[in-house]
Amino acid sequence: MLDSMVACRFTILLGLCLPAYAAQDEPDIRSVAADLVVPKMESGTAAPGKRVREVLPKWKDTDVYHTVYLPTDFDPAKTYPVIVEFSGNGGFTSKQGDVSTGLPEGSKLGYGMSGGRGFVWVCAPYLSANGKKLATRWWGDKPNFDPAPTVNYCKELVPYICKKYSGDSKRVVIAGFSRGAIAVNFIGLHDDEIAKLWCGFVAYSHYDGAKLWGYPGCDRKSAAVRLRRLGNRPQFICHEGGEGSWGLTTAKEFIDEAGVKGRFTFMGTGFQNHADAWTLRPGKTRKALRTWLTQTTKAVGR
Repeated sequence: MLDSMVACRFTILLGLCLPAYAAQDEPDIRSVAADLVVPKMESGTAAPGKRVREVLPKWKDTDVYHTVYLPTDFDPAKTYPVIVEFSGNGGFTSKQGDVSTGLPEGSKLGYGMSGGRGFVWVCAPYLSANGKKLATRWWGDKPNFDPAPTVNYCKELVPYICKKYSGDSKRVVIAGFSRGAIAVNFIGLHDDEIAKLWCGFVAYSHYDGAKLWGYPGCDRKSAAVRLRRLGNRPQFICHEGGEGSWGLTTAKEFIDEAGVKGRFTFMGTGFQNHADAWTLRPGKTRKALRTWLTQTTKAVGR
């Protein structure tokens, strides 16, 4: 137990977004065969079933980019709901061999959520403090970790995608894994303007305000201010392990403490891995998440 506590404190000091424990009672994701393979990022023009690297016009002279995937059933004459995903921290490899690069093309969550059909899937970047490079660890640069460049890119990204790729601006879901799960609220509810972009929220493995990570604004008081911008919109909150996992427990405790009464769904993934590849495999949590996603994106009101 002491070794675990020391390891946990060491993790926080490093600023890594890692799980507090591996839910060893649950199977490894490799014990279930994947039924989906995420398309590799390509250059060129977006097309149905293709995932491409793209840059917003204002950032064309920088190293910043995002990825866009158009569903296999894409028809420009129709409109589609949109999933905007944020990745986990880079520099992570688990003992099971799971890897997080921190780059947009490393994300898998949204593809598993949609199965590659019916949704435009976008993986958004985190930006450095000067807004010219990608941040693969948190956002901005240490020690200030300024989120403003990332927030500003996202504010431009969503309407751009909706206009260019027939996205329905009233049916945009924000999703994220690990660092990205925290970003769902930290970035997605950062201010009133960006908070208005989303109809639903998916946070997998960690939750804004549930734990101190060492960057400005990670405290519960600040996180509660962000959470109050949620209103009546639904959130799907999940974590590796089962229903009693540390991640779900701490998220529930924080939400209760914040006094926010919302439409929250809590589920364990049923796998021990700290990895978003669980959505590429069949299981009850993926099935529940897809049902939630369908119901959430059918609603056009806020």
